[in-house]
Amino acid sequence: MNTKQKPKAVILLSGGLDSATCLAIAVSAGYDCYCLSVDYGQRHSAELNAAAQVAKNLSAISHKVVQIDLRAIGGSALTDDTIAVPLEAEVGIPSTYVPARNTIMLSVALGWAEVLGAEAIYAGVNAVDYSGYPDCRPEFIAAFQQLANLATKAAVEGQHISLETPLIKLTKAEIISCGGELGVDYSITVSCYQADERGRACGLCDSCRIRVQGFSGAGLPDPTIYS
Repeated sequence: MNTKQKPKAVILLSGGLDSATCLAIAVSAGYDCYCLSVDYGQRHSAELNAAAQVAKNLSAISHKVVQIDLRAIGGSALTDDTIAVPLEAEVGIPSTYVPARNTIMLSVALGWAEVLGAEAIYAGVNAVDYSGYPDCRPEFIAAFQQLANLATKAAVEGQHISLETPLIKLTKAEIISCGGELGVDYSITVSCYQADERGRACGLCDSCRIRVQGFSGAGLPDPTIYS
């Protein structure tokens, strides 16, 4: 009998289609997956509910939700109700960018990975269909990997934690095709910036438009439920 333990990975799981695909990739790579979602004060909790269902469907070992109140600083249409979610494409970095969000989430994931003795962190950041967010760029990921190599006891003692971003150079259509092959049920994922309490998408925001284009490009039916 093979009693060798599987390697562990922490998966940042938002409940959207990118992070769901990322989890499926990590599972297929042979990791025991520990999913981390962050309740940062986003406009709705539907994506957190979706994350719990995705984690269950893809047989994650654990799903943890950490609360970090980014509404305390605001500065984004997703954390400040006085800033409207844009319904048209914006020039430059859009108002849905959340200051320091990925830096904070990756930091929490890094801490949990150390505690678990995990070998990797998986994040569904994407530099192609990514809405212009600076913390989804390869340069940011490389810089955070360097930080992880310097800032953790595990790395200093020779157990480096690898930051994996398998979707970073893929189009949304390619991501959806990949997830489809791995059995991801996209009907339970929530991508909309302003979904209602039942998880129904607005169909108008930037995230919805990119998602619609992705399913069209992949040649697959869009299972999203719209309000």
